[in-house]
Amino acid sequence: MAISISLTVNGAPVTAEIEPHTLLVQFLRDQLRLTGTHIGCDTAQCGACTVHLDGRAIKSCNMLAVQAEGASITTIEGLAANGALHPMQEAFRNCHGLQCGFCTPGMVMSATALVQSHPDATEADVRRQLDGNLCRCTGYHNIVKAVLEGAAGMKSAGSNARADASAKVTA
Repeated sequence: MAISISLTVNGAPVTAEIEPHTLLVQFLRDQLRLTGTHIGCDTAQCGACTVHLDGRAIKSCNMLAVQAEGASITTIEGLAANGALHPMQEAFRNCHGLQCGFCTPGMVMSATALVQSHPDATEADVRRQLDGNLCRCTGYHNIVKAVLEGAAGMKSAGSNARADASAKVTA
């Protein structure tokens, strides 16, 4: 028996009919066609399915879609704005923080959540945060480098946004 859920996904309101046993990752991929969120292990071990739920990084294979009722979800597709990559996405590209790319969306989502809550994260903080995200291709060196560069980019983007806002107020 299908049930109705309503939530916000990447800034847009969504209402859908789903089966009660539908995992959030299945809902995002199969019903909303947001395929950047990957299914890697189905046991919340690899982090490929990481999304933001109300600003917190969560593993969407470990949560029923009905549990997200009323929540705000951000997927990797929701990070870029106005055709420009998010600073963390840009840093992963610049630092070669990926090889096959399968784990990258989950890594980027975990990294952005870390930086949003800890803007001055250290290398040790980054390594600790990414402990729940597995990559089978890299040695993590470039991923950590990318996260630190992305953090600097996010900080700079935040400063620029504040400067733009104050310029509009004084103009």
